[in-house]
Amino acid sequence: MTHTFDPAIRDFLTGRIWLRLHTPFSADTIDAHIASNHINTIPGIRSTKTIAGRARHFCNRCENDNPSRFTTFDCAKCNGPCTYCRHCLKMGRVSSCTELVVWNGDLPTYPTTHTLAWQGTLTPRQQQASDELHTSTAKGIPHLIYAVCGSGKTEILFQPIYKLLLEGKRVCIAAPRVDVILELEPRLRAAFPQTAIEVLYGGSESTTASPQLILATTHQLYRYRHAFDAIFVDEADAFPYTAEETLRKAVRKAAKPQAPVHFVTATPSDKLIADIKRTGQISTINRRYHGHPLPAPRYDTLWNYTKHIQKGKLPKKLITWTTERLKQQQPFLIFFHHIALMEEAEPLFKQLDARIQAVHAAHYDRKAHVQALRNQEVPGLLTTTILERGITIPNVQVAVVGAEQLIFNKGALIQIGGRVGRSVQWPTGDFVLFHHGITYAMDAARKEIMQLNKGGVRT
Repeated sequence: MTHTFDPAIRDFLTGRIWLRLHTPFSADTIDAHIASNHINTIPGIRSTKTIAGRARHFCNRCENDNPSRFTTFDCAKCNGPCTYCRHCLKMGRVSSCTELVVWNGDLPTYPTTHTLAWQGTLTPRQQQASDELHTSTAKGIPHLIYAVCGSGKTEILFQPIYKLLLEGKRVCIAAPRVDVILELEPRLRAAFPQTAIEVLYGGSESTTASPQLILATTHQLYRYRHAFDAIFVDEADAFPYTAEETLRKAVRKAAKPQAPVHFVTATPSDKLIADIKRTGQISTINRRYHGHPLPAPRYDTLWNYTKHIQKGKLPKKLITWTTERLKQQQPFLIFFHHIALMEEAEPLFKQLDARIQAVHAAHYDRKAHVQALRNQEVPGLLTTTILERGITIPNVQVAVVGAEQLIFNKGALIQIGGRVGRSVQWPTGDFVLFHHGITYAMDAARKEIMQLNKGGVRT
């Protein structure tokens, strides 16, 4: 193997599995590195035949093997039937005749000099959880931080991550939601000012640098393989991570074979708790870092709210609640179960204050509107469950319109309520469930919050 190579290519491809034609380097440069065996190529789709003679496909990038997620067509490039994976299509088409590239040369050496600039102090329980997490990392076993919303979960991660960085290890913090990543980014950059950090989500730009700490949505890990010495999955119970097996495979694939994958959430599923009990360790924290209890939801009837909104009238209780927030200059979030209903309600809320905005997952200006709420440039937001987690606004008040809807399950309601009272200056606040009938999920959420406030957790 020749030792002549471009270190920028090494830094970009290390740990990645990438479309050959989509690298930020010239084709001649990539070809030269393939010829010198610094880069290996693998087919995008691996196809085999079953005993019955049917084709079976496997995507070498996202590891999808669901027959319904592949399409076969007549390809002008390879002049034959060609199959591509529809599951990871948004990341660039992977087909039978495309090639993926992986780094095969010497690996980069990551710095062992870092600074942990966070000046806060962990509570005794936070410190215990942080120490337990470090011990699990050293043992290479998974760990679950099961901690209530507002308990300082991110700060618990700082010391274990810092110790990994000092050993020259590469670390990833992943989350299913881009809003969580955007919330974490400034905090991680402030905590580790000397560490090369890259943030990856749909629409972000990859660099040719060699980041040691990566923040990424779980979807972005389709593009990684055996890259990280430890992965921390934040909000591990959130959609779509819990719904898509390929996302869970992607996280495991992105970790080195013996590297631990840890989980952090306030609302773990029973399955996650059982899995970690069997293979790893769990740290539980049922009290917020400032010591105040979680806000318990209050119920308030809102009969026929859909019909009222569709007729161009806000229900009186919604007007009263929102007007009070505006009068008190309290930021607020109002959650809706359906985008169309929310968009019908938006102009009605704007009659109360023209600055009120509505956001959802596909909203082109969602990040800007959330930042405007943080900056007190807008008084409040109408939102879907996209903001049920990963957002911290001091003194925010929260209402749910249509809390009886199926999308507001127990976990979602607990997470939504977790937006309230997170600040030391404002440890309380209003969390109201406007409903057209009380559901088991509403009662289960309130019961679990009350149980947590009394010192209990699910076991």
